[in-house]
Amino acid sequence: MSMSSNPASLRVAIVGAGIGGLAAALFLRRAGLDVSVYEQAVELAEVGAGIVVAPNMVRLLHRLGLGDELATFAVRLEAAWEFRRWRDGRVLFVQPMGEECERLYGAHCYVAHRADLLTLLQDALPARHLCLDHRFVDVRETDDEVELRFAARSGRETRVVSDVVIGADGIHSVLREKIAPKVDARFSGLCAFRCLVPAAKAPGMALRPVQTLWLGPGRHFVHYPISGGRLVNVVAIVPAGDWRTESWTADGEIADLAREFDGWDNRLHQLIASATSTKRWALYDRAPLEQWTKGRVALLGDAAHAMLPFFAQGAAQAFEDAAVLATCLRTVDPSPVAEALRRGSGFLNPQAPVSPTAATPTTADAQSKGVLGTPAAPFVNPAASKGSAGGSFVLDLRDIGTGQPRYKWQKPLPLLVTRGIVQLHRQTADRA
Repeated sequence: MSMSSNPASLRVAIVGAGIGGLAAALFLRRAGLDVSVYEQAVELAEVGAGIVVAPNMVRLLHRLGLGDELATFAVRLEAAWEFRRWRDGRVLFVQPMGEECERLYGAHCYVAHRADLLTLLQDALPARHLCLDHRFVDVRETDDEVELRFAARSGRETRVVSDVVIGADGIHSVLREKIAPKVDARFSGLCAFRCLVPAAKAPGMALRPVQTLWLGPGRHFVHYPISGGRLVNVVAIVPAGDWRTESWTADGEIADLAREFDGWDNRLHQLIASATSTKRWALYDRAPLEQWTKGRVALLGDAAHAMLPFFAQGAAQAFEDAAVLATCLRTVDPSPVAEALRRGSGFLNPQAPVSPTAATPTTADAQSKGVLGTPAAPFVNPAASKGSAGGSFVLDLRDIGTGQPRYKWQKPLPLLVTRGIVQLHRQTADRA
């Protein structure tokens, strides 16, 4: 099945219509390529809950011309990382955002409902480029092209021929299994509860445009408003006990969530009691792949480098992957596609083996050429990086592929970040 009437345009097939897949389609179309997205779902239904749209992602949304629309449903944060003591809510630290965020990082920081963000991306992509009810089955590559095989729920099979394939099918990627070594999931010992609370039932402090994290012994509790302030998103990280199910759609029990926070501030219990349902999923860590491409096939987002949620950077990193891949493919014809994908992988993934003759872009190159915008990291304070005690912090996730993220707090916080796992210091909660 041909996907293009223009033989000079690269044909790109994207597997998966989540945030990463749709972002890739939009950036590739912007680069003039012929794109089709294949999604196994029959419709793109509401999934997930709150998401942090960090400045590195906001800059790229503006590049796609979607920044103004984002502001119609997302909540712009005036403060973030507002750490509160578990028992009485005393503020331990808060990072001002607002106009200062834009000055320092080139864009504002928002929080949004994942479904609203997905709708924004879907609406920006002409319907003819999205093929639903296409479950990926197999891939076969020749010297000149790639053939994909899909199955519909009716059992009907479809074969697609493309010049490039991008796997954006998430943490349980089927395409990854076809081109890369098996990735073992390592249980973190933690699980997350997630629920939404109507604003009318939430305590007033939860309605502020603030991302709040309550810290206590062995647990933390996050909330922020989404959907234009109509809902409050709640995420609670607790010891998993016997829970091992890794699924965003697995149901949990409100009573179990409430028990985990016995003795905590009553405002948390008001939020919990106002929720009518909760999801619960176990948190597993996965080492990033050493190589994200094989021939004419590339992986992006969680399919290549799934991360635990504590950096709130999973979707933003998928956006960056999409922007870089589009830049690398924009000026190539079908024959050197594999080399272009390796160049992109070499920039995004410091571990990736790259041909010694390939010119791999550096972070500085990407900034100067405008691939990711400036600055390249999600939260980079140029003054702070030179030793200024400005009260902000440097968080450069470009090393996330190595499993050794670089970070620097300008103020001491009760937080230790290692391999994306947040460990709460019991002594901090006891002293505070």
